Amino acid sequence: MKKLMKLTVALSAIIIALSFRIILPEGYVPGDTARDFKLKNVNGKMVSMADYKDAKGFIVVFTCNHCPFSQAYEQRIVELHKMYAGKGYPVIAISSNDKTLVPDDSFENMVIKAKEAGFDFPYLYDESQEIAKAYGAMRTPHVFVLQKTATGNAVKYVGAIDDNSDDEKAVTKRYVQDAVNQLLEGKSVAVPSTKAIGCSIKWRKA
Repeated sequence: MKKLMKLTVALSAIIIALSFRIILPEGYVPGDTARDFKLKNVNGKMVSMADYKDAKGFIVVFTCNHCPFSQAYEQRIVELHKMYAGKGYPVIAISSNDKTLVPDDSFENMVIKAKEAGFDFPYLYDESQEIAKAYGAMRTPHVFVLQKTATGNAVKYVGAIDDNSDDEKAVTKRYVQDAVNQLLEGKSVAVPSTKAIGCSIKWRKA
């Protein structure tokens, strides 16, 4: 009887755990075609990639306000936009964290962050978390470099911005810069994926 009770308790614990588990798709890998989105920007307007008629591609960065890794990369993301927006690869930043779990990542605080950090690119709120799940974003920051093609936005690079989140001066490999430069030169991306390093995206519990 005691063994049956223990088994019942164990099974109940597993069922409860599974009921709270977030099931995520694998997301995009290089070679896939990324879906577009229409999300609210910090200026109150809706933004999609289709709005960028003259773009050659995009640097889509999943980030947030509170994460120390995201904060460490803020100015590097600003610089990426400055370097590549004029060449056809603008930055589009997206925050997908559940604001009930992390109030610092609410839309209102995104507006404040964008102003304080000098974001001159869209900072979009993925409140439903649908886009992060579709892309397979798991960390902040997590980057997807896309290239416009006749059949859609092709995923050319997925992963980290560079190889040192702690100290920009110690960076030896600039993955996103290298990827975009190679695309602008008509070349294949030499390193199409790396491991994104950062805070985990805070998923809404089912």
